[in-house]
Amino acid sequence: MGWVALGRCASGGRLSSILSLSLTSFVSSLIFISLCILTLALTLVSLVRAEDIFEEGKSDKEILDNLLQSTRYDKRLLPPVQGTLTVNVSVLLLSLASPDESSLKYEVEFLLQQQWYDPRLRYSNRSRYDFLNAIHHYENIWLPDTYFIMHGDFKDPIIPVHFALRIYRNGTVNYLMRRHLILSCQGRLNIFPFDDPLCSFAIESISYEQTAITYVWKNDEGTLRKSPSLTALNAYLIKNQTITCPIKVSWRADGQIVIEEDEFDDFGDSKCSLCQRRFEEQGNYSCLKVDLIFTRDRSFYFTTVFIPGIILVTSSFITFWLEWNAVPARVMIGVTTMLNFFTTSNGFRGTLPVVSNLTAMNVWDGVCMCFIYASLLEFVCVNYVGRKRPMHNVVYRPGENPVTQKREGGTTGTTGPNEIIACTNCGPNPCTHTTTNGCTAELRKKDPPHPIRVAKTIDVIARITFPVAYFMFLTFFFIHYKGTS
Repeated sequence: MGWVALGRCASGGRLSSILSLSLTSFVSSLIFISLCILTLALTLVSLVRAEDIFEEGKSDKEILDNLLQSTRYDKRLLPPVQGTLTVNVSVLLLSLASPDESSLKYEVEFLLQQQWYDPRLRYSNRSRYDFLNAIHHYENIWLPDTYFIMHGDFKDPIIPVHFALRIYRNGTVNYLMRRHLILSCQGRLNIFPFDDPLCSFAIESISYEQTAITYVWKNDEGTLRKSPSLTALNAYLIKNQTITCPIKVSWRADGQIVIEEDEFDDFGDSKCSLCQRRFEEQGNYSCLKVDLIFTRDRSFYFTTVFIPGIILVTSSFITFWLEWNAVPARVMIGVTTMLNFFTTSNGFRGTLPVVSNLTAMNVWDGVCMCFIYASLLEFVCVNYVGRKRPMHNVVYRPGENPVTQKREGGTTGTTGPNEIIACTNCGPNPCTHTTTNGCTAELRKKDPPHPIRVAKTIDVIARITFPVAYFMFLTFFFIHYKGTS
């Protein structure tokens, strides 16, 4: 009997433990189901409230306040899109300016438009707004960290810098900025003013690699769009292009820059100046580049420098057509043209860029001054030669060949075919014959030309050589430097 009682007690203990475990599981399941029902109810309530914010009559501020709640939106995170976030970029030129014609600094004012998709900012079609004006919420919205790579600096910031920020129903964000850059351009000052300065700047993400953000030109634009009211001051844009930075060159890490390839773009500029950059340590970053090609106002230089210089140089050649002894007139023309050229060139040279190498303007000034000075020296030589005392008492007669000039009281130096001359082969007695009779005439030697005749001959030679030489210089100068540009 004792053993039976003991078995019954053991069976009762096992049964009670099983019942207690079943009760605990039931209570846990009941609590879990209650929590699920509560969570579902809260979700439904929040969805109903979320739908309420898009009902007609709600302002865009109220909609944005609800969209940008910290519980549902975090600006520190990239928009949750599948794959890489694409940022469409476009540039609209507003104004171009340069401090002066000889400067290599150009001021560019433009609108930079960036567009991307953020599904967290979608709102219902029940709202009456086609887009939400989020300009006052830009500090709470994720924006691309666009960085400008350029040769230059920003001008004083324009207020407001953030020109427009719009959010559309499907979650598309349109961000428009107004920027004013001062670009230090690349120009060949050795051929100034025949050079065409190249101005470039690029944009890229400063912190997101290309696997996270990719910049693309909107609608595959090959050139920049220009505002209908585009204004330009001392800046003459002749060509522009928008490209994707093709060369992988690094500027982010320490050490040497590694260039993977050596290419040149359509402008002849190395693509590694402003381009897509990559460091082995830092990664690969998306980059877009803008090239602006400017030219000089060459009509300004022709009317200010070249044509006045040509007039002054050719004016100095007028002295060759004056009499050799017209001292006041020839001195006045030579000195006046030289002083005028010095004044013109010095006044213009003060506005030119200062460089250490020989420039086209230096060549122009030097050669023109040499021609003016050479014409003045030619007058000095002519006057000196014409004032010399003639040898053998040669008489100068205008319009007469120097060989046929007579000695004072003497005979002519040459004879005609039928002229009677003294002959020396007739024996001991003198005789006379015509020049065609075959005898040897006693002809005197040629007299040296008269100094005045020499002076006039120098003037005649100068009338031809100086203009021809100057014309050859003009042809070489404009063809060479224009071809070099």
